[in-house]
Amino acid sequence: MAPSGPGIRLLPNAITVLAMCAGLSAVHFAMIEMWGAAIGSIAAAAVFDGLDGRIARLLDATSKMGAELDSLADAISFGVAPALVVYVWKFGGDRQGWVVALIFAVCMVLRLARFNTLLDVEQPPFAKEFFVGVPAPAGGLLLLLPLILDEQIGRAGWWSSPVAVALWTVAIALLLVSRIPTLSVKTIKVPPRLVAPLLVLVGLLAAAVITFPLVALIAAMLVYLGHLPYSVRRYRWLAKHPEAWSVPAADRRAIKRAHGVAARRLGLRQPLGGRVAAGAVRAVRRPRRAVDPTQVAAETNGQARPGKRRGWRQLGIRRHDRP
Repeated sequence: MAPSGPGIRLLPNAITVLAMCAGLSAVHFAMIEMWGAAIGSIAAAAVFDGLDGRIARLLDATSKMGAELDSLADAISFGVAPALVVYVWKFGGDRQGWVVALIFAVCMVLRLARFNTLLDVEQPPFAKEFFVGVPAPAGGLLLLLPLILDEQIGRAGWWSSPVAVALWTVAIALLLVSRIPTLSVKTIKVPPRLVAPLLVLVGLLAAAVITFPLVALIAAMLVYLGHLPYSVRRYRWLAKHPEAWSVPAADRRAIKRAHGVAARRLGLRQPLGGRVAAGAVRAVRRPRRAVDPTQVAAETNGQARPGKRRGWRQLGIRRHDRP
């Protein structure tokens, strides 16, 4: 690709600045109690943050300054701004609430610092498919989940009590600095045959966001939280199978199927407990034989089943009672 000019190199940095301005605007809207606008500003900052890096790579406009500016903007838009919004909404003037807001902001900065240091550390080839911990945009939006629920339902509940909000804030802060692997959408490749259905899905999602924005945000965050166990399982499977590190997704599925077939042939089954396990094992090891109608008719006429000894009744022998 030809070297980009100064104007082209300015575009990704301009989008990063827009993301920072959107995050700071959320604080302004929170101070005047426009909670819907505050939520929308953080969501807009997340959209801008997802665009600046991709545009920089597409235009070959990546730079050291852009990387540093992106980290600073993320710290403001998804660390400082959401913490201040939650503090103004639920802990206005409360010292304990201020400590909780500080914990979240500090954890966000630490998460971004660790992300920058991991860029220079050699990682396995499959590690680029995952983030270490919850990324900054997702963490900033997850922090606002109690506020979004409060705005959508229209009344306060247990989810918006100061204790619940404080615990939720600390939990999201711990997810930021955790070592939990989370999927990265940057490395997802869409097959050509799925492009058209994906565009239709994007249109439906856009319609849902425009029509029911808060419901769409709640659903997206719940789906994101639900994907964490799958992400951990996938990371551990890839760590144990180096042969799947540099192959397409279809080949990975073939490897998984091959390992599953091998495990079944070896008789590897998960153990069950109690009588259920014993019954299951007997059912597997001793399958019930199918009933042959000809054999049933033969036994009814007094004939023995082939390969089976005839009983005393079939032989016509009367059994004597014991004295």
